[in-house]
Amino acid sequence: MESFYTLQGEGKYQGHAAYFIRLGGCDVGCHWCDVKESWPVDTHPVKTVETLVAEALENPGRLVVITGGEPLMHDLGPLTEALQEAGFRTHIETSGVATAITGTWDWICFSPKKFKAPNEGILALTNELKVVVNHPSDIPWAQEWAEKLPKSAELYLQPEWSKQEQMNPLIVDFVKANPTWRISVQTHKFLQIP
Repeated sequence: MESFYTLQGEGKYQGHAAYFIRLGGCDVGCHWCDVKESWPVDTHPVKTVETLVAEALENPGRLVVITGGEPLMHDLGPLTEALQEAGFRTHIETSGVATAITGTWDWICFSPKKFKAPNEGILALTNELKVVVNHPSDIPWAQEWAEKLPKSAELYLQPEWSKQEQMNPLIVDFVKANPTWRISVQTHKFLQIP
């Protein structure tokens, strides 16, 4: 759908310079999604792996985040291999719902959604769990996912942007009582950058 150089705004690598590759296609359909235009799989420009890598190399940062939509709707093996050969760290942000987990990853951010169950193969590979909190029930639901992940996985709760006022106090209280968790805030929205 698009690619751009910016700062990672969320999670463990928040604040790091990153080249984002947003792939078209999503079959999850979160009602609060802020990039619904990414949902159609066939309405976006098609670029070769070579072009995507060359465009990423035009920037000094060597961290690439593959996102969507739902990026695992695509075979990401060739793209991630080419990016790593060019010297990039490869990160993905995924709901994990795809039937196959493809690609070679330095960091996997698993962001499950209530609307569609993930492929359980993602669980053992997860480096970071990021649950968007849209309703108070999302916090205990996040805990259920955390119990299924490697002990090394970093745990984040992120308020849904339009519900911060209601969700932030709940998240703060939860993290204070459960210090293995952290808060992820969409800093790119505060900074007004892509």
